Amino acid sequence: MPDALDATPYDALLLLSFGGPEGPDDVVPFLENVTRGRGIPKERLKEVGQHYFLFGGVSPINDQNRALLDALRKDFAEHGLQLPVYWGNRNWAPYLTDTLREMVADGRRRILVLATSAYASYSGCRQYRENLADALAALRDEGLELPRIDKLRHYFNHPGFVEPMIDGVLRALEDLPEDVRAGAHLAFTTHSIPTAAADTSGPVEGHGEGGAYVEQHLDVARLIADAVRERTGVDHPWRLVYQSRSGAPHIPWLEPDICDHLEERHAAGVPAVVMAPIGFVSDHMEVLYDLDTEAKAKAEELGLPVRRSATVGADPRFAAAVRELIVERAAVERGQEVTPCALGALGASHNVCPAGCCPARAPRPAAAGADSPYA
Repeated sequence: MPDALDATPYDALLLLSFGGPEGPDDVVPFLENVTRGRGIPKERLKEVGQHYFLFGGVSPINDQNRALLDALRKDFAEHGLQLPVYWGNRNWAPYLTDTLREMVADGRRRILVLATSAYASYSGCRQYRENLADALAALRDEGLELPRIDKLRHYFNHPGFVEPMIDGVLRALEDLPEDVRAGAHLAFTTHSIPTAAADTSGPVEGHGEGGAYVEQHLDVARLIADAVRERTGVDHPWRLVYQSRSGAPHIPWLEPDICDHLEERHAAGVPAVVMAPIGFVSDHMEVLYDLDTEAKAKAEELGLPVRRSATVGADPRFAAAVRELIVERAAVERGQEVTPCALGALGASHNVCPAGCCPARAPRPAAAGADSPYA
């Protein structure tokens, strides 16, 4: 048996994710949850839901989270980390509030949260923290004893997140026809967000054009491109591009869009492109539809060879990274000196989101941060 790793003071890990429909009848109710408060008509939601109906009304994110749960539990058992793992979603079953209620009933009092978003932004971090605050408020109203909740730091530049993506790009390049492989460009993709949200992502002192959101993605893209050059001997040109825009046309969002980028690269005579979705933890709907369906259709229309590299998903190296992050954070909470593991130029992210980090347009309580009302 392995020596037990110390997770004290934590007694549970919560995998916190977005959620997705599990069948055709779930699609519109799921989208109603996602867009609650925005006044979007049901007919418009049915149109948006066509992305899901193309895949039988089932989002792949739920099975991918189940696979990640299995990988985490397996890794923890193999390495002596005695920490139970729970799963809760923002927008579909198992709902976050229900999972926290279950954890409280099980006697969990110090909970670490792993969000399935690696980078700083309102939608990728603070909104999850707001959902945690909402769930804690619901439990408080029920008269339940509230647990203390902390969130694991951003893991975008942890080796266990970066290395699987490097391997994915190498495999995608190898899958291209040999006559276009050496000239292939790399398109590192992530979710487009409003430029105003990008500019205020991360701590206040880093606010400015693109904020931490763009800076962190650029750092990861550079790490991968450098590793590909070192391992292949070929210096592939690259660019950070965006996908999955969903906002009103008059509001500026991060650009260029992946399909526009493919058109521009083709016009410039580029022989092939590898699309690397570095902004996503798993191959969920936005990867399957926006890249594997829309972007690949655009590439076929252009006659441009493209390949899409894999996301990290349930790679054992990512599960190991989560274990390392837990042990690291637990040691910090016990007052021990820790050298955090991180690649690239930016170093390890903060453990506790500071006040003013990734602000919402309308202020709302957010748990697991310096401004949490549930300290």
